[in-house]
Amino acid sequence: MTTAPDTEAAPAGPADAPAAVPLRVGDPASPAPEQASWREVALYALGRVGVALRRAAGIVRPIGWVLIGMAALLWIVGPWLGWREITVAAVISTTVLVLCLLFLIGRTTYDVRLDLTRTRVVVGERAVGALTLANSGQRAILPSRVVLPVGPGRGVFGVKRLAPGEEAEELFAIPTTRRAVLPVGPVSIVRGDPLGLFERVDSRDEPVDLYVHPRTVRFDGQSLGFVRDLEGMTSRDLARDDIAFHALSEYQAGDDLRHVHWRSTARTGTLMMRTYEQTRRSHFVIALSTLPGEYAAPEEFELAISAAGSLGLRALRDSYRVDIRTQSGKLRSETQKHLLDALAGVGETRPRDGGTAALAGTIAATVPAASVVVIVCGSRLGAAQLQAAIARIPVGSRVLAVVAALGEEAGRRRIGDADVVTIGELEHLPPSLRRVLG
Repeated sequence: MTTAPDTEAAPAGPADAPAAVPLRVGDPASPAPEQASWREVALYALGRVGVALRRAAGIVRPIGWVLIGMAALLWIVGPWLGWREITVAAVISTTVLVLCLLFLIGRTTYDVRLDLTRTRVVVGERAVGALTLANSGQRAILPSRVVLPVGPGRGVFGVKRLAPGEEAEELFAIPTTRRAVLPVGPVSIVRGDPLGLFERVDSRDEPVDLYVHPRTVRFDGQSLGFVRDLEGMTSRDLARDDIAFHALSEYQAGDDLRHVHWRSTARTGTLMMRTYEQTRRSHFVIALSTLPGEYAAPEEFELAISAAGSLGLRALRDSYRVDIRTQSGKLRSETQKHLLDALAGVGETRPRDGGTAALAGTIAATVPAASVVVIVCGSRLGAAQLQAAIARIPVGSRVLAVVAALGEEAGRRRIGDADVVTIGELEHLPPSLRRVLG
């Protein structure tokens, strides 16, 4: 909204500020105070008129513009040709326009409450909610329409006449056919005329995000093939100081004498030291490719997302630290809710250039100490490209690849040091992993 300009004189600024140098009254370059005041008033009035015209134009629907243009044309042609019939038609058109405008007079004093019983659902479930409108004014509100935007679509409700203090409740259900993050709202109150010439929209309330989570499958009986303990997982690398005891070796310069095995030293006559297997905290990384060219169909991409979500949820239940990486960056995965919320919005932004191999290189650079790396990709990724991606994973990390191939039979193969599992549907994932990790 345009506000009235401040007509008081501003305090003078520093001497080196050119904008603050005043003009002397009487100087040819300075306008008279009366002229400056009238100019400001004129600009303010023009601004207010522009705002009013924009608001007025916003309430006219396309058919209204047609009738307005036709009425203006009739008013010009009728007197010019002297045809009384055309002048009568102009009068009728103008009268219709004025009568329709009368339906917009008054203010809608609805109090709007939008209540979604669940803001998180799984694909295929319905999100149920209620929309409550109350007349908090002193006058009755004429019948109107309420528009509730839901993502790219919208729902329209007809509201009856509400007396002062009366409420109306509208129940609704939002079907979910695909994974997404849908903004629900803001609620808009629409008042218009019976002919649909004019329409006034008043937005209320704030939008609410509805998270449509991908389908996931739960699998029990295995801990993704790794043993859990309080200190982490052992690796094949040996160290002089750690938790998991491995063997004895002779003393080397710099070894910590606290790890001397005195019984073996006394028996052999040589200073013997304990050696250990290095342990690391379980760090589970999922590399989910979001490049459309690697998937045969959008449904195959959804299968890959469901597989990644199922693996991530199981890893979180196993108390692993979970990271999910895509070409667009890292997804939140601290909890099961964060993980599913992040997966609900995958694909809304355009992925960066680079396929699965580039994504694996990013993981090698950012997460070099990952315990387990699972690569999830589509069926259009060739064996050579998948092998290149596996080769980029850091040495010491166990690699598993899950290939989503919609409609194909479940399969298993080896590429390098990695197990590659092919799934044609989500239910193939648990038995396939059981065969690989068992």
